[in-house]
Amino acid sequence: MADQIKGPAKRAMPVKIKDEVLGGVYANNMMVGHTREEFVMDFIYAFPRGGVVNARVITSPGHMKRIISALKDNLQKYEQRFGQIKEASEPKQDLIVN
Repeated sequence: MADQIKGPAKRAMPVKIKDEVLGGVYANNMMVGHTREEFVMDFIYAFPRGGVVNARVITSPGHMKRIISALKDNLQKYEQRFGQIKEASEPKQDLIVN
């Protein structure tokens, strides 16, 4: 998303990654909710007998638009390079987050 900033205001910003975040987490499902002020995205690893929320990201509506734009742009670039992606099917059961 940083590459979307145009003009003289664009500057490099050093970003550190915490050790516990560096390895990433696997998610094969996602839930999104929102209020007027923010969006909440839960990234879930679902398996046959349950699941676990591996990460929760909370962001503003304005930033959510930028996230969606960056995802669309990267998905388009991916498909241009590797071919069309077949959309995953809907989960067979509803998720209940405790």
